[in-house]
Amino acid sequence: MKILTLPIGQMTTNCYLIIAENNECLIIDPGDDADYIERIIADNNARPLKIIATHGHFDHIMAVTELKLAYNIPFLINQKDDFLVKNMVQSAAHFLGIKTDPPPIPNAYLKDKEIIKAGGHEIRIIATPGHTPGSICLYIPQEKTLFTGDNLFAQGGQGRTDFSYSKPAELQKSLKLIFSLPEETIIRPGHGEESTLAEEKRFRW
Repeated sequence: MKILTLPIGQMTTNCYLIIAENNECLIIDPGDDADYIERIIADNNARPLKIIATHGHFDHIMAVTELKLAYNIPFLINQKDDFLVKNMVQSAAHFLGIKTDPPPIPNAYLKDKEIIKAGGHEIRIIATPGHTPGSICLYIPQEKTLFTGDNLFAQGGQGRTDFSYSKPAELQKSLKLIFSLPEETIIRPGHGEESTLAEEKRFRW
């Protein structure tokens, strides 16, 4: 399996391409720059299957509509973040002063412990609310890899909980769940550099 990290947009959001050996591809958090993402997909002869958002913040979903149309593939997210998806245009205008496409319409909703397949690999959905009500992580045990969205960052960072819909206590429960995974697990966050759970535990215990 090949995992490509594409920092994109004004918020430098990490879009990830998960490419299996048979070239089946999952697009994670395409926050902007759809043309660039499409070019990297073409360069790797990848065949996109699905678009998955770790949560509904605008900087993780602004390229979804264009990519859905380009590849005729579904967009998946946790239903509890539907309200954030619907507010994408207003949020982008407020925080960045930019105009965006209309918000994407999810084709299906992700559930905790659901399994998404790409090639011979299983990607497990883990519900991790707190930063947003519908935040999730994607765990690939075979690759010892966890896509943490905006729940956990390298160097001890964690998701913001100062939004009206955020719940700090829920995020702490989610972080405990994340840290119950094997220490050698590589974390690939929504922003910034990758790390490992072993490394991040140094900042907590």
